Amino acid sequence: MPLAHCGIKAVPVLTAAAPSTRRHHRFAFPITARLITTVASTKKQILLSIAMLGAATAVTVAMYLSRPTAETADPDIKPISVDVAEVVRENLRIAVQAQGTVSPLQQSSLLSEVQGRVVEVSPFFNVGGFVEAQDVLLRIDPRDYETNLLRARAAVASAESTLAQEKGRADVAQREWEKLPAGSQRSEEARQLYLRKPQLEQAQAQLQAARADLDTAEDNLERTIIRAPYDALIRAKHSDLGQFVSPGTPLADIISVDYAEVRLPIPQNRLEYLELPGLGRLDEGASIDLYTDLGGELKHWEAELHRTEGVFDERSRVLYAVARIEDPYALKHSGREPLRIGTFVNANIMGRELENIVQLPRYVLRAGNYLWVVDKNMRLTNRRVSLLSAGGDTVYVSDGLQDGDLVSLTTLDASFDRSEVTIQSRTPTTQLDTPGNPTSPADESLSDATAIVGEDAGGAGG
Repeated sequence: MPLAHCGIKAVPVLTAAAPSTRRHHRFAFPITARLITTVASTKKQILLSIAMLGAATAVTVAMYLSRPTAETADPDIKPISVDVAEVVRENLRIAVQAQGTVSPLQQSSLLSEVQGRVVEVSPFFNVGGFVEAQDVLLRIDPRDYETNLLRARAAVASAESTLAQEKGRADVAQREWEKLPAGSQRSEEARQLYLRKPQLEQAQAQLQAARADLDTAEDNLERTIIRAPYDALIRAKHSDLGQFVSPGTPLADIISVDYAEVRLPIPQNRLEYLELPGLGRLDEGASIDLYTDLGGELKHWEAELHRTEGVFDERSRVLYAVARIEDPYALKHSGREPLRIGTFVNANIMGRELENIVQLPRYVLRAGNYLWVVDKNMRLTNRRVSLLSAGGDTVYVSDGLQDGDLVSLTTLDASFDRSEVTIQSRTPTTQLDTPGNPTSPADESLSDATAIVGEDAGGAGG
């Protein structure tokens, strides 16, 4: 029986689900196709990469197997061209250098000893004027002192007269005393008084006092004339014509010109190189060359080591040596350059003789007291030497070099150790000039292996 006739309504289940199923099948087929295509393409790329890598490997192997045989060649090393100094040991006197300021041997401040007005001055009484010993510099009004001198002379004459009278009275009393009877003579005190002994002594004392006053008056009159005590230069003047002065008033400052001195500080480690005067003696010492730059030109003066001050300076630990210069202003030597007081000068003090010393320019010395020495195989060797403590542009080697050794004058760094060299010029150490260059200039061009040449390479690596 049909369901409709039974009162039951049929539900179309399959009819509702059919459209969804059809859409699913319609989209599933294209996705699968694309996936298959992608997989196939990746496989092709992998196969292609493997093929290319294999081909590259084959080409590389073929090139390696067919490579040419390598040929080895020794490097072309060219020797370094250097200037050398041939060592000649000698006996030397090393000059010790010092500095100081020229000061006068004597300096004085002239003061007035009397009072009065300055009535006359010398034409040389000017700052910078030269005067000789006993030259009159100025005069103070002498009238009051001339009057005092006359009074003193009158007092002396009066005292002499009084003394003569007392001597006459004493003679008369002596004769009278001798005429008295022996029993009438009294005590010794009475005898002295009767013979006028006290009066005579008083007259003598008054005469001595009068003569002393006369001497004072003469001295005061002489003090009105101010004279130079020695050959001098007037450094400063404090009075002039018409000025009233009193005892103690400054008149002028003067300095001596016969000699001048320079205090030179000598370090403790340089004393062994000098021949110093003995303590307590003023022996003639070493010669000293004083020099300074005047107007762009070096001027020199001769001096001698006169003495040492005998004590070390507590702060600087130096001993001061005193050099003495004769006639510093060249007043007696007209052709010489004057050395003015206050000039700052350098000094080369000639030292004692030292044996077997080699002198070299300072710039060839390397750090640690090393030198470049050319050996018998014409190679550079690094040699350490012993030095004397001396300043300037020259070093003095006391040990480490022998006669005939060749010291390189061309400064090189540490990388040239054991390098082969060729000698461009050879100069004995005794013929090197002050800065250390050969007296005969040599060509400074170098080979392809260039070396840096400098005048001051003391800090080169050792």
